Amino acid sequence: MEITLAHLTNGLTGAFILSVSAFLFAMILTPVYTLLAYKYKFWKKQRTTSTTGEKLEVFNKLHADKFTRNIPTMAGVIFVAAIALVTFVFNLDRGQTWLPLAALLGGAMVGLLDDIINVKGQGRGVAGLRSSLKFAMITIIGLGLGWFFFSKLGATAVYVPFIGSVALGWGIIPLFGFIIVATGNAVNISDGLDGLAGGLVAISFSAFGIIALLQSQFIISGFCFTVVGALLSYLWFNIYPARFFMGDVGSFALGTSLGVVAMLTNTVFVLPIIGFVFVAEAGSSLLQIFSKKVFKRRIFISAPVHQHLQASGWPETKVTMRFWVIGVVAAFVGVLLALAGGNV
Repeated sequence: MEITLAHLTNGLTGAFILSVSAFLFAMILTPVYTLLAYKYKFWKKQRTTSTTGEKLEVFNKLHADKFTRNIPTMAGVIFVAAIALVTFVFNLDRGQTWLPLAALLGGAMVGLLDDIINVKGQGRGVAGLRSSLKFAMITIIGLGLGWFFFSKLGATAVYVPFIGSVALGWGIIPLFGFIIVATGNAVNISDGLDGLAGGLVAISFSAFGIIALLQSQFIISGFCFTVVGALLSYLWFNIYPARFFMGDVGSFALGTSLGVVAMLTNTVFVLPIIGFVFVAEAGSSLLQIFSKKVFKRRIFISAPVHQHLQASGWPETKVTMRFWVIGVVAAFVGVLLALAGGNV
C-alpha cells in the first residue's frame, strides 16, 4: 500500500483518538484502584537478598523511604485494563493487535501472580516468585506467541537494515521467544525509580508507533499510541514522589508487548537502539552477576546501573530525567535507522 498524506493523516488521527481514550479511561480507573490498594494494603514488600543470594544492603539503604511510606504496588493493572479495553472495543485485528494484546495480558498475568505473592508476604528472600519460574513462564508465553506468528501469520523472515530479509523458517519461533523474554525482563529490571520505566516505555512505544504509521500498519500504530496514552495517565501519579508502583504486572506486560510490536513491524534489530536504556540496565545486571560469580567482585556499587548512579550520589530525579533524555535520543536514532535501513 502506497502511503499518502491522506492515509498518514487518517492513521495519525485514529492513533491519537485511541491514545486519548486510553488516557481518560486509565484516569477513571485510578481512583478505583487507589481505593482498593489502600483498603487492602497492596504494600510492596522489600527484598532482602539478590539473585546471587547476597544481602541487598545498598539497595535497601537507597530505597528505605519507599517502603516506610507504604506505597501500593500492582498499579499496572490500571493501564493494562485501559489498553485491553480500548483495543478490544476499537482496535482489534487478527494480524496486527492479537499478538501484542495477548503478550500484554500474558505478561500481566505472570507479573500479577508475582505481585500477589509479594503483597501476601509468601516470598522466600526475594518476596515473590523465583526468578527461574518467572523466566520459564515468560518463555512459554513467548514461544506460544512465536508459534502463532509463524504458523498463523506466515512470518518466516526478519529484516536486517541495509541488508534485507533473512529467511529463518521455523527458526523465527525461538527468535520471537527470545525477544519477548529479553524485553520483558529488561523492562522489569528498569522499573526501579519513580517514573523511570513508565517514561522510557512510553518513549519506546511512541517510536514504534511512528515506524508502524510510516509502514501503513495503522492498527499497530494505534495500539502503540494506546499504550502511550494509558502510560501518560500512570506517569501523572508515578513521577517523583510516586503515589504507587506499576509492579511486575505492569513491567512484564509492557516489556512483552513491546517485543511483539518490534517483531510485527519487522524492526527487531532496531529494538536494541530504541530501547538502549533497557539494554544498558539489563546488561549491567548481567555483568554484575557474572563478575560476582566468576571473579567474586562487583563491577558496580549496586546493579542495575540506575542504582549505581544513585549510590554514587545522583538524586533519583536526576537519574530518571537523564535516562529519559537518553531514551528520547535513542528513539530518534532508532527511527532514523529504520528509515535509512529500508524498514519503512
